[in-house]
Amino acid sequence: MSDFHALKLASVDKLTPNAVALTFEIPEQLKSAYAFKAGQYITIKHTVGGQELRRAYSISSSPSSGKMTVGIKKMPGGTFSVFANEKLKAGDTLEVMLPDGRFLFEPNGPKNIAAFAAGSGITPIMSIAQTLLGSDPASLFVLVFGNQSPEETMYFKEIQELKNKYTNRFFVQYVYSRSHEDDALFGRIEKSTVNFVLKNKFKETSFDGFYLCGPEDMIHLVSDTLKGNGIAEDKIHFELFTSDDSEDTLAEVLEGMTKVEVVLDDETFSFIMDRKHRVLDVVLKEDIDAPYSCQGGVCSSCIARIKEGKAEMAKNQILTDSEIAEGLILTCQAHPLTPTLKVDYDDV
Repeated sequence: MSDFHALKLASVDKLTPNAVALTFEIPEQLKSAYAFKAGQYITIKHTVGGQELRRAYSISSSPSSGKMTVGIKKMPGGTFSVFANEKLKAGDTLEVMLPDGRFLFEPNGPKNIAAFAAGSGITPIMSIAQTLLGSDPASLFVLVFGNQSPEETMYFKEIQELKNKYTNRFFVQYVYSRSHEDDALFGRIEKSTVNFVLKNKFKETSFDGFYLCGPEDMIHLVSDTLKGNGIAEDKIHFELFTSDDSEDTLAEVLEGMTKVEVVLDDETFSFIMDRKHRVLDVVLKEDIDAPYSCQGGVCSSCIARIKEGKAEMAKNQILTDSEIAEGLILTCQAHPLTPTLKVDYDDV
């Protein structure tokens, strides 16, 4: 089920002192498989220091560019992000899963879109912006982008190029927390930033959609402010690249064992697990090759459908209420609640 292919790096380009862009070579026979939509991500699998790592990175290139590029920011204490920034070079090969994700943008006529991003949250937004601007000459894109400084701003050069290319259709409001710059706000993206864009700079613009990508607290703040300004919830789309590490209070109260059946690639696997544990954790311990990436409820790689029994998620930032009602779960967050549980990775 975990469809990985060995892809060679066509280039490794420095974006900032602490971030790189990886562009992959896609063999002709795999181009249809790796076709992607703006906003999607890929999962990279690599062994570093004898440990297999899986990391999800959003695609920053547009689907029409003929390239598949991701941006990776070096994280303090990180493993793969440090390796990518310090060791990878053109010609190296990485195992890459097929594109996935639900943070999608598909152009269908002229639109006015606003995006709020912080740090490496810019990566899917770059793909969305380029896709929109290149699809219809009547479309407009407004970007609010928070960083420490211009030097630490990923894709700064590419953003400036978009400004020059689409002079009257692409607008960017930089927000810097550690640098005072002309035409930039100082601080972080906050309620006043959102109101400044909606009620001042673009008060005459009616936006068709809002795309948010960044830390969880920023996502909630911007989303709540937009709703407070009368923006309908279905116009607000978001993707987290980090999530808070709140305690799993559900695990603390659950007791008992559950017999679990897992359907994957038309095979059925069975095991017994403690309800205090999460389904995906035990699936992987059983050497079942289920799809996964972040293991933190941020991506959508590990979705499965409940066929029998019940499970509850410790956290959910991905699935809608209707999808949960249909039986979908994030197995990386799911605890069994019943004596038996059957989940199907194929039926999603």
